[in-house]
Amino acid sequence: MSALTRAVAAELVRVFSLRTWWVLAVVLVLYVGVTAGGFAFFVTAETEGGPGPLPAEVATQLVYSSTTSVALVIPLLFGALAATSEYRWRTLTPTFLAQPRRPVVLFGRLVVALLVGALYGVIGALTSVAVGAAVLAANGVDTLLGDPDVLGLLARTVLACALWSLLGLGLGALLTSQIAAIVIVLVFTQFVEPILRIVAGAWEWSAELARYLPGAATDSLVGAGIIASIGQLDPTVPGVIEPLTRLEGGLVLTALSVLLVAVAAVTTLRRDVE
Repeated sequence: MSALTRAVAAELVRVFSLRTWWVLAVVLVLYVGVTAGGFAFFVTAETEGGPGPLPAEVATQLVYSSTTSVALVIPLLFGALAATSEYRWRTLTPTFLAQPRRPVVLFGRLVVALLVGALYGVIGALTSVAVGAAVLAANGVDTLLGDPDVLGLLARTVLACALWSLLGLGLGALLTSQIAAIVIVLVFTQFVEPILRIVAGAWEWSAELARYLPGAATDSLVGAGIIASIGQLDPTVPGVIEPLTRLEGGLVLTALSVLLVAVAAVTTLRRDVE
């Protein structure tokens, strides 16, 4: 077994021996389940004076993208916690003594962050389908579960979650403080970026820049999302512009993840540990 393989195996053991990963998974299931069910009910509801139920293609995209619409905080938080836990509990020194080559340790963490992020993506996708499709079917809407576009959306959801876990890993490694990482993750994902994306829509130049925020890039990659769907549902909304293409969204999100991890890796390799 090579040093890289041992590093990955050791990181897997470390991660899955703690409660953090499955507690976050439970929160993810509850969060996505409630959201997908709510979206499915909303898009199929008959409202007085409203447009009525949405077409199946639009409805399923909005419902099945629940994971990336509201729950990307979970893989992001996992990555941040994975990077900061050893600083908090001061176990980083024994880790580096067991494997003095720091790049090998960092490689193991990177691989595991991607794998667990992808796992969260799978869990989220399955939850959105299980709950969302049930509500859609109960209201007489075609679930389109065999449609290639839907399957592609679910696959891109898994990819997006893996990349967000990588973002969290880079952020946590840069900050080293677990409390600071948690606060920044929650504030940015739940308040700062959504507000920025909505406010930026008031001006063309700011709306153009907002397309490159991680959440906006994710919506472009996946092909659906709450904010991204506003223009599709109501093209008259001021400030709505054409989103990035799926490829562009994927490249932007990948570039942000790689850049943050690269900077974090450089600082980690140079940082003294206690």
